[in-house]
Amino acid sequence: MGVVKDWRDKELSISEVIRKYPHISPFVIIKTDVQRRGVNYTEKALAKVDPDIHQVEYRGMFREKGDATPVSLILRDGTSILTAFSVEEGKREPILVDVIDDRIVLVDQGEILEEVEYWEKPDYYDKFTSSGKPMWQIAAARPQRIDINPNQYCQFWETPGHGCKYCSIAATYNSSKENKPKILNVDDIAETVEEALKEPGRYESIFLTGGSILNGKELLDEEVDLYIEILKRIGKNFGGKRFPSQLIGTAFNEEQLRRIYDTTGLTSYTADIEVLDKDLFEWVCPGKSARIGYDEWKRRLYKAVEIFGVGNVTTGLVVGVEMATPKGFQSEDESLEKCLAEAEELAKHGVSTVGCVWNVAPGSVFFNQMSPSLEYYIRFADGLDQIRRKYNLNVDMDNYRRCGNHPDTDLSRI
Repeated sequence: MGVVKDWRDKELSISEVIRKYPHISPFVIIKTDVQRRGVNYTEKALAKVDPDIHQVEYRGMFREKGDATPVSLILRDGTSILTAFSVEEGKREPILVDVIDDRIVLVDQGEILEEVEYWEKPDYYDKFTSSGKPMWQIAAARPQRIDINPNQYCQFWETPGHGCKYCSIAATYNSSKENKPKILNVDDIAETVEEALKEPGRYESIFLTGGSILNGKELLDEEVDLYIEILKRIGKNFGGKRFPSQLIGTAFNEEQLRRIYDTTGLTSYTADIEVLDKDLFEWVCPGKSARIGYDEWKRRLYKAVEIFGVGNVTTGLVVGVEMATPKGFQSEDESLEKCLAEAEELAKHGVSTVGCVWNVAPGSVFFNQMSPSLEYYIRFADGLDQIRRKYNLNVDMDNYRRCGNHPDTDLSRI
């Protein structure tokens, strides 16, 4: 699918959206479009990258200094832009990262949108575990959060047709040339976290997520066991007490949730429902639908609130997939009405809904799709924020400092 040549004629521009929604931070609007469309770097922008200072990824195979690309960006107000996941190539022109007057800036059609900085890497990135693993491979870092992805694979993909259609985790894992293990060594994780915490003032929280593990006496028991083992090891840094932490797991049953809460220091729990419509859930997430189901997923979230408390349970959306063709909603207005009504129903039960910007990822079933307009994303983010305010739900574990991936939670800081 090539560039859709007339997409700008059909959508409001960034500046038009900023003018139309003056109550929404322009930083959030810019961030949303950058995540939706992705970025390209000029040679001048890449020349500003210093792997000794910045978090980087490498475009080639040999990890040469001149081949380094920034992992992500940060705006002047502290808003993070996770560009590493912004891969919608070929549908809309990406936003350009350039250098003008010695400032690193975002540029669209020759217009400077905002100044940005590259994420700085933490101290532990240059260190190794006792087994010889580079610590940056064990735990990633956002500006103020330690990110651990202990399970690099998802077992829903082992049944043909059961993988979530927007997701490319299986294709990414299978195409990797690094021979990555499916599950990280727990000793490596424990050593890396202990080392990371030595950097004063750097971190607000610790985050765990990974692909689903369906095995066990009960469905998901092995996934629960893995997270409990890791959380116990990490918890030793905090004297076995509760510590600022978030787990995004599959929708665990009540007994599994109580076991996690009672035996670890975990603070908050998330189970991503991905799309707020039962029929679309069955289509977009066929494995989750077949093994757990939409109504049961919600029921388990409500049970999680009873265990972790109001304000400590969230569910995440891949905002935009509800409009994928051919089964998605036909209009943005219809989609917003129905999805936000479902989000409000979740809020009534103490569950906060947060949204990620859908990127049409290579390797996913939805690779040839196109995400909705920028205005749609802003209206969706605004709607989620207003629902949380109405029901007095905080999203501390997903705020702009601890997470930075959700435009709607960025609005909670105002």
